[in-house]
Amino acid sequence: MYTKEHSPELGEFLKVCRARISPRTVGLSDSGAPRRVPGLRREEVAQLTGISTHAYARLEQGRAHVPKSVLGTLARVLHLDDEQRDHLFELAASGGREPRRRPAQKVQPQLRRILDELTATPALVLGRHLDILAWNPLAAALLTDFDRVPENKRNYARLLFTDPAFRELYLDWRTNARTCVAHLRLEAARRPGDPGLAALVGELSVADADFRQWWAGRQMTGLRMGTKRLRHPIVGELSLDWDSLTYAAAPAQKLVIATAAPGTPSHDGLLFLASWTADPDQPARDAAA
Repeated sequence: MYTKEHSPELGEFLKVCRARISPRTVGLSDSGAPRRVPGLRREEVAQLTGISTHAYARLEQGRAHVPKSVLGTLARVLHLDDEQRDHLFELAASGGREPRRRPAQKVQPQLRRILDELTATPALVLGRHLDILAWNPLAAALLTDFDRVPENKRNYARLLFTDPAFRELYLDWRTNARTCVAHLRLEAARRPGDPGLAALVGELSVADADFRQWWAGRQMTGLRMGTKRLRHPIVGELSLDWDSLTYAAAPAQKLVIATAAPGTPSHDGLLFLASWTADPDQPARDAAA
């Protein structure tokens, strides 16, 4: 029996899993009427698992003792594959501290001014969990139109693992993706029980098998930004040196910039992209804009 309490990652993982299962998939009648929540309701999962709704609710809250037999039944009810099932058991055994809610991050004004000045250098500000807090026009032109991404989905790791176009930009996607996992794992070690991180990990664990495998493996890769190779639809292949600079007044916020050595094809490509996107009335953007 698993006896750890307060495991927000487990709860978020279960929520994401039941949200993707339709009633018909598990043999329940479906009237076709709109549901307030996607997928299965808590009481339906509880019924299929053979436990009370109250017991299942406590399980999603990370406050229940979980017998292995219940976890096995849950895995079958939620149609988990072998890797997802292993991840479920690992989360149930891991536990954590009491979740603490923190206010939403906003980019520091000084960092926004720096972004405004960087007209020929792609730059963005990343916060906790690799949330994208702000960017300049060249970063949007290089990576993606962040304005088109819903504010609550603007996360570098989420885009890298779930957005096909964003993923296709990276010629060395696996290296960059594993670095993202390492960053998130370091954040989890610093702030165990963070509900925002738990939600992100649960979502990505269901969405991507590579993320699930690397997160479960608990192997730390190098955290240096290093050189990234991109294949851009307008300027072609680019080899860019990426650096992450921590802002001393707010260590959770990092200024990430991409540069190329002058005279190289990649530097020329950035200059062309900068001229293509140049607009004197277009300032750097942030998630609250």
